[in-house]
Amino acid sequence: MKALITGITGQDGSYLAEFLLYKGYEVHGIIRRSSTFNTDRIDHLYEDPHHPQVRIKLHYGDLSDAGQLTEIVYNLKPDEIYHLGAQSHVMVSFDMPEYTGDITGIGTIRLLEAIRRSGIKTKFYQASSSEMFGDTPEPQSEESAFRPRSPYAAAKVYSYWIVRNYREAYGLFACNGILFNHESPRRGETFVTRKITRGMAMIKAGLEKKIYLGNLDARRDWGYAPEYVEVMWSVLQQQAPDDYVIGTGEAHTVREFVETAFQYADMEWEKHISIDKRYLRPTDVTNLRADSTKAQTQLRWKPRVTFKELIMIMVDYDLERLGLDYPGQGKQILASKGLDWTKHEFSRK
Repeated sequence: MKALITGITGQDGSYLAEFLLYKGYEVHGIIRRSSTFNTDRIDHLYEDPHHPQVRIKLHYGDLSDAGQLTEIVYNLKPDEIYHLGAQSHVMVSFDMPEYTGDITGIGTIRLLEAIRRSGIKTKFYQASSSEMFGDTPEPQSEESAFRPRSPYAAAKVYSYWIVRNYREAYGLFACNGILFNHESPRRGETFVTRKITRGMAMIKAGLEKKIYLGNLDARRDWGYAPEYVEVMWSVLQQQAPDDYVIGTGEAHTVREFVETAFQYADMEWEKHISIDKRYLRPTDVTNLRADSTKAQTQLRWKPRVTFKELIMIMVDYDLERLGLDYPGQGKQILASKGLDWTKHEFSRK
């Protein structure tokens, strides 16, 4: 089996690449040309491209370039395409709405057109987002209304509906995975969860004094990212294409995340957290909580890592990364959850 991943250098892309390699796939990824290396999340997967049996290959491309995307899809003829690439930061989407719409929204139709025009038979996975639900009452399921509250969310809604349109109009095996928040030690450092655990480690090391955050009362459904890429694969193994909501079914505030992280590291959070109005969104989403009944029934998927365990894993990683003593429970949890396909986080630097 041959898979193509957009966004392979991101959190989800790197875990998905690991998982597919574990499953015996030949993995191809699209990366943007850059004057600096931006492949740190997948460097441990690197294989000499000159080797005749290399199983992971990278291709330069961009979601803004329809011609290049069509050429890659036509030449590779992948069995499965996982579209994870996007401008995925919600706050940044308010600063760069046009760019977000082009990459996160129109980028999807460029890929779908590449499939349609090339005439290849492939299965397509679209990484949709819980942000699409906006202020729709919780819990949110496949039947809940979309009420996007950011340019990012609006672009994802466009992608969701264009996937369904191409599925119904052209018979493409195209699916949406509406994933709620999922985190890990590979989460980008500007996202709130990693900002908290990394910032806390920096404070403990004496390198920083404060963490500046926005709305502490926003509630999110947080899960562990490696489990979510497993379900991406499961979605494309079904007999018919469909759309699925994926989440833990539990919601916690940003404040709870802060309190749990600092308590685990034996630190007082009140001394180190400050609110900065620059991190408050013009329109915010207050409550997101998944109803994943459909996925649990049809895909037989249930989350294994709890909210508290997720935080332990991330805190241990960021403390260990700076050479600090860490409690170690997260490291033990990671080793006990049966995610044996992923490289152990604490062996990566």
